[in-house]
Amino acid sequence: MFKGTFFVLRLAIAWALLFIVMLIILSSVSDRGDRAGPFVLIAFILGALVIAGAVSHVRRVRLIAGRVDAGTLHSRQRRQIEIPFEAGEAFDMLDAAVREMPRSQDIESARDSLQLRAKVERPHVYGRSRLARLNPANWFGNLRNQVTATVTPGDGTGSVTLICEPEAGAWSDWFRVDDGTNYENAEAITRAIARRIGERRRHEQRAAEQTATEKELSVARLNLLHAQIEPHFLYNTLANAQVLTRSEPQQADRMLGHLIQYLRHSLPSTGEAMSTLGDELERTRAYLEILRIRMGPRLALEVEVPDALRALQMPSMMLQTLVENAIKHGLEPKPGGGTVWILARRDDDRVAVTVADDGLGFGVAGGGTGIGLKNVRERLRLIYGERAALSVVANAPAGVAATLTLPAVPAASSVEAEAVAP
Repeated sequence: MFKGTFFVLRLAIAWALLFIVMLIILSSVSDRGDRAGPFVLIAFILGALVIAGAVSHVRRVRLIAGRVDAGTLHSRQRRQIEIPFEAGEAFDMLDAAVREMPRSQDIESARDSLQLRAKVERPHVYGRSRLARLNPANWFGNLRNQVTATVTPGDGTGSVTLICEPEAGAWSDWFRVDDGTNYENAEAITRAIARRIGERRRHEQRAAEQTATEKELSVARLNLLHAQIEPHFLYNTLANAQVLTRSEPQQADRMLGHLIQYLRHSLPSTGEAMSTLGDELERTRAYLEILRIRMGPRLALEVEVPDALRALQMPSMMLQTLVENAIKHGLEPKPGGGTVWILARRDDDRVAVTVADDGLGFGVAGGGTGIGLKNVRERLRLIYGERAALSVVANAPAGVAATLTLPAVPAASSVEAEAVAP
């Protein structure tokens, strides 16, 4: 109450002093003293209108802000707004907030210098009544308000200095009120920026939730694809052992022995997504020993993998899948069998791992487009994205060559690697 009373008295005193000066001037230029009486009466009426306007200003500010103090009563408002985004994004939010204000006009926006100026037409909050026109505070016309804002870059943030004031010099504050319109403008811009920050945060949260959901789905698909590989091999091996028990029991016993060795070295890591090229080679050799019992001299193996590349990270069971595909679709149907080659070479930041055979090739075998190669491609996509690929081409002079192109660095950020991380 004290702040509001002081504000009204200050405005009344300023106008009273103005009327006194005008009375002195009138008295000095006129020889007749009887003119002073009507002037004093008019000044008294006009002063009452000024006081009424000041009281209305105080009451409206209390209604808008919920309190009356020097900060809310003043016609010139300053805000310091911290935006948790880089300066360019902060300026874009500020610019959009000012442009969306009602009655905004003459907007000057300079993104390079992070400065913004705008004019805002001042509304007639109490209408255009005839009594309001008698108030001398309104004789100077309905001035516009103006907005001046500057964004100061910080460490990944933008600090907005916002000023909302009348389109007039500071001297006019002693004689005029803005009916709280600049306070409204400052609060409106602050709210608009806060709303945009909230929308940005909600969008980021939804994107994070969507990414997490997609990651969970990818992990589930990887687990399903991985689970399809091992049972397929075990089924074939056990089926072959069953057949051998009837005709060649000793061979069946050898096959089961190799299967035990294979499982002993393989099962501890089959649940893991990533392995190394060296481990996969050892696993594949154990797998081929089982197949040698069934195919005998019809199956030959040649490996050319530099020792330096044996530490390359690669998805587990993937090399064995390609070898199994080469034998099933290329060498096994061929009467004389053939050779499987496993080659590896490095090219800059990539490593190419090739499994080739001299079997029947695409013409008869159909190119091996079954679930094995489909699983390989899907696992590569989920783990590496666009950084890895599988190509299957004809081998010369016969057979098929399947080449895995993998990054030469560990795929630590892959979906599957994260899924098995402790």
